[in-house]
Amino acid sequence: MDCFLQIIRKEGPLALYKGVTPPAVAWAAVDSVLLGSLHNYRLRIKDSSLFTEPVPRRESSERRLTLLGHGVAGLAAGLTSAFLATPVELLKVKLQVQYQARKSDRQFSGPIDCMKQVIRAQGIRGLWRGFAGSLAFRANFFWLFISIEALMRGSARLEGTRFEMSEGTANFLSGGLGSFAFWIMAIPADNVKNRVFAAPLASNTTVREVVRDIYSTAGITGFFRGLAPSMLRAFPVNASAYFVYEGLLRTLGAEKTRT
Repeated sequence: MDCFLQIIRKEGPLALYKGVTPPAVAWAAVDSVLLGSLHNYRLRIKDSSLFTEPVPRRESSERRLTLLGHGVAGLAAGLTSAFLATPVELLKVKLQVQYQARKSDRQFSGPIDCMKQVIRAQGIRGLWRGFAGSLAFRANFFWLFISIEALMRGSARLEGTRFEMSEGTANFLSGGLGSFAFWIMAIPADNVKNRVFAAPLASNTTVREVVRDIYSTAGITGFFRGLAPSMLRAFPVNASAYFVYEGLLRTLGAEKTRT
């Protein structure tokens, strides 16, 4: 709350939306890669007996992905999406950490100017500076999708009771609640990657250096800073996203990857 009030007091309410352009423009593509690859990884993993199990309470030989299988698919999808997400997040963070009230005093005038300056100073590879931290962060989609599937299976056990819910409602609640597990596990890597992204263009800050700095100055708790606002945002965002994703799969008649 103190952070919120200080931003408004010093920079005005519009400062709450600094860095919004890169994710607004590119996040649809990032999430398309994430969820599209998730579906395809689920299909591929389903062909492996290592990550499948018989569907309970059914006499047929039908098999389904294990919880671990869903987690592995989420892990692979997260790592795949990191290639596109890294430059988007890097530009967003660099724009957000410009604390000057007057736009004329800021280093970057916008996302295009920021991208040009990064490439000029560090080459095209500079857009992927901190990629290791991004991989560490997005690997935690393992926890998101294993949690979602566990919650979906829990909701299925409510069939025939007064707590029975529609599949859409179960998708919504599972997506939202599952995101809590994601952020609890992912916030340390998120803090690390964001510090690497925010480093000055002339620096060569590494993930290892940031980890050491956070631990030496704030201890273990330093890695969990920002968890509360992340959790507040997590439920509505992820509940809505997973509800739409699963709804579209059903509408389009996509191959079933969960039972």
